[in-house]
Amino acid sequence: MGNPFGLGQTATSGIISALGRSGLNLEGLENFIQTDASINRGNSGGALLNLNGELIGINTAILAPGGGSIGIGFAIPSNMAKTLAQQLIQFGEVKRGLLGIKGMEMSADIAKAFNINVQRGAFVSEVLPNSGSAKAGIKSGDVIVSLNDKPLSSFAELRSRIATTEPGAKVKLGLIRDGKPLNVEVTLDKSTSSSASAELIAPALQGATLSDGQLKDGTKGISIDTVEKSSPAAQAGLHQDDVIIGVNRTRVQSIAELRKVLESKPTVIALQIMRGNESIYILLR
Repeated sequence: MGNPFGLGQTATSGIISALGRSGLNLEGLENFIQTDASINRGNSGGALLNLNGELIGINTAILAPGGGSIGIGFAIPSNMAKTLAQQLIQFGEVKRGLLGIKGMEMSADIAKAFNINVQRGAFVSEVLPNSGSAKAGIKSGDVIVSLNDKPLSSFAELRSRIATTEPGAKVKLGLIRDGKPLNVEVTLDKSTSSSASAELIAPALQGATLSDGQLKDGTKGISIDTVEKSSPAAQAGLHQDDVIIGVNRTRVQSIAELRKVLESKPTVIALQIMRGNESIYILLR
């Protein structure tokens, strides 16, 4: 159901093509329902219903190289939307849990390199100091394979499920460490950062995902969490784990400040970036 091109109460039909879609660079947190029901501009925010008339999702986006529907649409699951709506009503904001780790998708290459007999789950690349995960004893190199006794297929799924859990909640994580299963209980911290697909801020940043972050010395900036191979962001020279601290000679400490600086849509964007201990400039057009 939706309002495409101003045509109110438009209904289309289709099937559920897939669940748990992520890695689309549409939002910072992604756990979409994929459907081939026709979704066009103006459908966003409309209802995705099952055959019983029950709400199962909120239409959000389409994959449309030519601008129109090609039968690949995405919706936010209704249980996620309900959780967020309840928090907005109760607190006036969304309170996201924070696990306190950095990670990546488990893959056959990682499994081979670390001699791990697991190819699904979330590989822990770093544990943030003083976080709930650090206090629970999670270590770099662990593989998280379940959350509250439910299997995990990817790091994106872990992020999504943790982000819709309130701070202070205790979660049970199933790990694989040195080839052996291990269960730990983690108390979630409160996430104070925001995240976004960089393309939504500036087209020249397409392919990168950003979040509010900071350097080891506490300097605030915008962390580049992921960069798609061969994307405009990658071709411009941006790397994962770079931290943006300035734009066009203006200091920026958050995604909100970055958006404000780029509201004027400058023809050339000069990013000041910290890469390790080195400060460099990257020009985008």
